[in-house]
Amino acid sequence: MSNPTSEDERFMQEALEEGSKGLGLTSPNPPVGSVIVKDGKIVGRGYHKQDGGPHAEVNAIADAATTEGATIYVTLEPCSTHGRTPPCVEAIKNAGISRVVVGATDPNPDHVGAGFQQLRDAGIEVTSGVLERECDHLIRFFTKRITTGLPWVIAKTAATLDGRTTLKPGDGQWISSEASREDVQKWRQQCDAILVGGETFRRDNPSLTLRGKYAEGRPQPLRAVLTSDENLPSGHHLFTDEHATRTRILQGSTFRESLEKLASEGVSAVMLESGGRLLAHALDLSFVDEIVLYLAPRLGGGETSLIPTPNLVAHLKDIQVDLIGSDIRVVGRVKSEE
Repeated sequence: MSNPTSEDERFMQEALEEGSKGLGLTSPNPPVGSVIVKDGKIVGRGYHKQDGGPHAEVNAIADAATTEGATIYVTLEPCSTHGRTPPCVEAIKNAGISRVVVGATDPNPDHVGAGFQQLRDAGIEVTSGVLERECDHLIRFFTKRITTGLPWVIAKTAATLDGRTTLKPGDGQWISSEASREDVQKWRQQCDAILVGGETFRRDNPSLTLRGKYAEGRPQPLRAVLTSDENLPSGHHLFTDEHATRTRILQGSTFRESLEKLASEGVSAVMLESGGRLLAHALDLSFVDEIVLYLAPRLGGGETSLIPTPNLVAHLKDIQVDLIGSDIRVVGRVKSEE
């Protein structure tokens, strides 16, 4: 195994940018990106565009002006088995590529390391672990589902600086800014399903859809309602709009059972857009993997608290803080209990 260079990191970053184009399009497969380099220049690019379609490596090879003796950079270990598409290892060998640089190792326990070994057996030089953390992040949804049977859960919410998720009567509906609501579309676009509780569904009558450019080239996410009461308003959008077939009512299911049902439909990532009670319940059960919180620059909200459950503590790691419009967006992964 050769050691990675700064040039390897530069080209792997290009592969990551390719792979990010597939977020939300490839489930239950992972998003993967690839570039092919010859004489220090990128000669081919590709990413996994949709479930069942050609993988990133195959698309990059097809795009390349030349592949003989080239280096291919790929964010995930090339597949080594024949599924709905032929193994990418064979495509790489047939293309005459002499070196393969990989970011993340395949998290599937049945396939881990097999692609590396087949490439080395064919005399191809392999370098792995380049920008591994970034590449692991790209496939975190897939990794969670393939190793646990459950989808990755992103909890999205908005609150005032004093931790309120509603405003005082007469102050309007929206806590977050228009820019933040646009940003939510980007997060929804990455997910395969949006989950709300029955209380949120009844009160807000949400549409839970992707709009405009965010809806292009992909189906609408599944829209799931977790409720203990089967008496739901039949005139609400989720039952009457053009995407009604994308609605799932998870009546009488536990949170785990709901996630398992969604995973059985190929869902790798769920956006939880619930009220405080369901959010607290999911956090207490350790089902939330990531939080996206929009803090509005105002004090003095309504009566509803972000976390209405006393004594609930959740710590975040890998924190990213950004200004989105007039709001502060905090993104972080929920630390697991040691």
